[in-house]
Amino acid sequence: MTTGSDRRPLASRNTGWARAAARRLTSAGITPNQISIASIAMGVLAGASFWGAGLADGWLRIPLLIAAALFCQLRLLCNLFDGMVAIEGGKQSRDGAFWNEFPDRIADLAIFVGAGYGIGMPGLGWAAAALAILTAYTRELGRACGAAADFSGPMAKQHRMATITAAGLLSLLEPLWNGRDDVLTAALWIIAIGSAITVFRRAMRLVEALRSPPGLPPQ
Repeated sequence: MTTGSDRRPLASRNTGWARAAARRLTSAGITPNQISIASIAMGVLAGASFWGAGLADGWLRIPLLIAAALFCQLRLLCNLFDGMVAIEGGKQSRDGAFWNEFPDRIADLAIFVGAGYGIGMPGLGWAAAALAILTAYTRELGRACGAAADFSGPMAKQHRMATITAAGLLSLLEPLWNGRDDVLTAALWIIAIGSAITVFRRAMRLVEALRSPPGLPPQ
């Protein structure tokens, strides 16, 4: 898993409910890597629900859209608890760094591609997924180059999940204006464009950091 200095800053990590849940997971013998793997399942279920909602008509869309939003948030909870169980629970492992990153990329791919196929615009879904993965690649490239992990937005992971979750729930209101997939289409465009901006911003910050004299922060 990640070290303390490389962790994404999350206010929820310091809440009482999160600490209590992490302690229960730790005492139950659940490992951080198992939680990370569970995030793949949550991502796949979210993507499948978005895809199914696009194929469904009438009231069948309602539970599928709600399920998609729920699984997106469960994916985030997995991302929260795997690090807490690893670091606060003292269960870090030698292969934890792999399981900390790899499942996230599969989850991003599944969610956005599933949503893209659901709205009948697979290209947009693939673009959003590719750019989301590229934001993580740019961050990890920085770490490999010796720079600090850059979790800046405007479309970091928590922002992407908030956007697609809100879009899934707001889609429930589309019958009010006789719409169909308008909200999810807009959300995928926002995620794709926002992720592209995030990649560019992180890349420029990395180049600036690498050009800075040793021991001095980037200007």
